Amino acid sequence: MIREINSHEELLSVFGLMKELRPHLTHESFVEIYHLARKADGYALLGCFDGAVCVGLMGMRVLHDYVHASHLYIDDLVVSSSQRSKGIGARLLQHAEEFARAKGLTGLRLCTGIDNEDGMRFYERENWKSRAVVYKKKLSID
Repeated sequence: MIREINSHEELLSVFGLMKELRPHLTHESFVEIYHLARKADGYALLGCFDGAVCVGLMGMRVLHDYVHASHLYIDDLVVSSSQRSKGIGARLLQHAEEFARAKGLTGLRLCTGIDNEDGMRFYERENWKSRAVVYKKKLSID
C-alpha cells in the first residue's frame, strides 16, 4: 500500500530508510527540510508499506517552469536495500505517474547522480529517458 507520511511519528520512523538515500541527513535536518519543502511548494513524502513496515519512500512536488511547464518532480526515491528488485520502485513511479495524470500535469522529472548506474538502469527499464545534464555549484557560507 502506498500512502502519504503525515505524522511526526511516521516521519521519524522512515528516517532510516531515507538515510539509505541521503546519508548526510540527521534526524533534525530531515524533519526541518521536510517541513520547509512542504511549506514552500507542497512536498509530499509517500511510503510504500508492507504491513506496518515502510519498504520504499518517494518525495515529490508539483513544479512550474518555462521548460517543463507544470510537472511532477520526484526529489527522492529509495527502496530498502533488503527489498530491492521486487517491483517496489516501479510501483512508486507508477503511483507518481497516476498522480501527475490526475492533476493534468505535462510530465514527470527527476535527477540522479551520474555515479548511480543501478538507478539509471532502473529508470531506463521503467521507460524514463535521460534528457539533461545537471550542473551544481556549492557556495560557502561565511
